[in-house]
Amino acid sequence: MKYLDEYRDSVGAEKLAAAIARTVTRPWTIMEVCGGQTHTIVKYGIDRILPPEVELVHGPGCPVCVTSLEMIDRAHAIASRPDVIFCSFGDMLRVPGSRGDLLQLKSQGADVRIVYSPLDAVSLAAANPSRQVVFFAIGFETTAPPNAMAVWLARKRRLTNFSVLVSHVLVPPAMTAILQSPGNRVRAFLGPGHVCTVVGCGEYEPIAERFKVPIVVTGFEPLDLLEGVLRVVRQLEEGRAEVENQYARAVRPAGNPASKALIDDVFAVCDRKWRGIGLIPLSGYKLRPEYHDHDAEARFAVSNIETQESAICISGEILKGLKKPHDCPAFGLTCTPQNPLGATMVSSEGACAAYYAYGRHLEKTNSRDAMVPVEDLLPLGAGKEVVR
Repeated sequence: MKYLDEYRDSVGAEKLAAAIARTVTRPWTIMEVCGGQTHTIVKYGIDRILPPEVELVHGPGCPVCVTSLEMIDRAHAIASRPDVIFCSFGDMLRVPGSRGDLLQLKSQGADVRIVYSPLDAVSLAAANPSRQVVFFAIGFETTAPPNAMAVWLARKRRLTNFSVLVSHVLVPPAMTAILQSPGNRVRAFLGPGHVCTVVGCGEYEPIAERFKVPIVVTGFEPLDLLEGVLRVVRQLEEGRAEVENQYARAVRPAGNPASKALIDDVFAVCDRKWRGIGLIPLSGYKLRPEYHDHDAEARFAVSNIETQESAICISGEILKGLKKPHDCPAFGLTCTPQNPLGATMVSSEGACAAYYAYGRHLEKTNSRDAMVPVEDLLPLGAGKEVVR
């Protein structure tokens, strides 16, 4: 496919892998922030063509994975009401709460609907004035503009039956929390390309300067990631800690000014609890007071719902880069995409789901293989799905 195949070229990948091997002289641990990047890394075996000195660990870059358990339970409490049409993106329907998921709730008669845009939920509210329509507004900065637009539009149209359950999370505070966490091994980041299309790169410069970690904003194709790793390794080896933009074809340094202005109009920064990680100060969005009438959490009085995380699931340690899916004794056995114990398995962008989809649950060890020839892995090799 034009403009895509060039970023999946095995010859180009081989050259980048060789350049990384020539550059690295000591062990480095690099975290890719975004779940989409994790998916590509596992699908194409990017981590297995890198020299043994370079280890990739998987960050908290999946908004489905990090939506707190209590927020899922609050969603269930709202969706179970007979007067509510509860709208969500499809990837949230199977995320387990304390008592099942939204899909099970739907099977029991709740009016839970998959929408492809928050504006679809606004249209539902206009078409159903006697029902309360609630949209589950989750995501990183990437999805904040359309979610903000839905609230702004509902207010403009005076749709008093439309509200949002806001669970937005922000990437830079999570990166800071990871760097400050006990046992942290992360020495550099592959930054989230899609997030930066909205907010730009400026918010990452204080992190690079404070913690002396390179941050390379990176795309999502194999060559994007390999070039990002090469740039990071060069910085590490040279003792530099700067923000670089590998994904310049999509990311502008200042981001998208119109989207940022809309976000600032509708949302304010707040503390937010992350699933498996805990409370991270100033790491989320909430509605500003002037949009309070569209706050589902307040409208349905569910903010007092509190829950406890499962003691079995180690998704929090995976999201912080401390462990990998193979380190969990339940991985691929009692925890599968059909029966997920944690959100890192249920989300298509979760690290556990990616490992499972591409057959790594069948492997007996978590030890890294020796370097594998690129031609054995790209473009299909390691990405070949296991037939079950």
